[in-house]
Amino acid sequence: MQLPKDFPLQAPDLVCFSHLRWDSVFQRPQHLMSRFARNRRVFFVEEPVFEPDLPAEAMGMRTRQVLDGLWVVTPVLRNGIEADAVEALQQTLLERWLHDQDAGYSSFWYYTPMAMGFTRALAPVTVAYDCMDELAAFKGAPRALLAEREGELFGIANVVFTGGQSLFEAKRQCHPNVHLFASSVDVAHFARARTPQPDPPEQAAIGHPRIGFAGVIDERMDLVLLETVARLRPDWQFVLVGPVAIIDPATLPRRENFHYLGPEPYTDLPAYLAGWDLAVLPFARNESTRHLSPTKTPEYLAAGRPAVATPMRDVVHPYGHKGLVRIAETAEAFVAAGALAMGEDTAESGWLVGVDAFVGGLSWERTWAGMAEALGRSEALAIDARWGASR
Repeated sequence: MQLPKDFPLQAPDLVCFSHLRWDSVFQRPQHLMSRFARNRRVFFVEEPVFEPDLPAEAMGMRTRQVLDGLWVVTPVLRNGIEADAVEALQQTLLERWLHDQDAGYSSFWYYTPMAMGFTRALAPVTVAYDCMDELAAFKGAPRALLAEREGELFGIANVVFTGGQSLFEAKRQCHPNVHLFASSVDVAHFARARTPQPDPPEQAAIGHPRIGFAGVIDERMDLVLLETVARLRPDWQFVLVGPVAIIDPATLPRRENFHYLGPEPYTDLPAYLAGWDLAVLPFARNESTRHLSPTKTPEYLAAGRPAVATPMRDVVHPYGHKGLVRIAETAEAFVAAGALAMGEDTAESGWLVGVDAFVGGLSWERTWAGMAEALGRSEALAIDARWGASR
């Protein structure tokens, strides 16, 4: 690896390997990578897409710039390639692409341990693993292989981050340098929902009270509970904003008071939340949610929306214990908690004061700065170990 001409002033490029696509729900990876792009080149490498009848010579890395300093990179492969050959091909394409971009001097940032299959032969400056989910617990996940790859990633990582307290407790024994950085919130962005906003056209015709959810609709949601609540309160209108993933859309509850609006841009979410009477976090209690720390919790609160959640550990503490989110386990309890929340004068009760005191201490800017500092320390140590004598 050659040192750049202006070494050591130039920060290494950051190559991020993600199981989530850039254009999916705007969440932790997008918040962090867009900030890293302020002072270094960032390449966000997605999982491959497969196209039928694609000539071998047309396979490659589709690259598009989405922000100053940030490019989304998508391997485009021919449909029908043997599974065993996919990772080898990804490695070849990635190595060639890094060379073409003069991105050999780079640090790697992993969201998915599966990327080890096509990156283990490379030599980044440093390696960071941001563990935001227990991917092995997801429906259809290759559990044994993910556990094996995660163990391999722990073996080479310089620094590990977790997106919630329960994940931190699960991973801190796996690596000597693990840091808790819970997902945060852009308070100013969501606080727009506290003032009157034009109701989005897709939502304008829906009656009140509106019970809202914004996020990915997948196997982590307790759709049976939500449908039971909707049956118990047919006068409540359930507004679900977000893409359907993993599960078959045909299995979704279909009632007159269910309204699926599909994915909406992050920039527009405050306008939707402004029109809700209650926000919900109706997550199932299963392996896929055992370590879930939903980003939408502080987003709902920053928007000033009262919220009811099922008893997920990272929501019960701190939000439930602080009286910021009502916790309900059964459909009947959910109905009762929702009715109480919507009937409360949040200003008079002091709830809003408590919310503002809590979310006032949160910001993606602060979260990113702490993670960037930890990454920078790891990079400095790695650079000194590798090139210290030549500096």
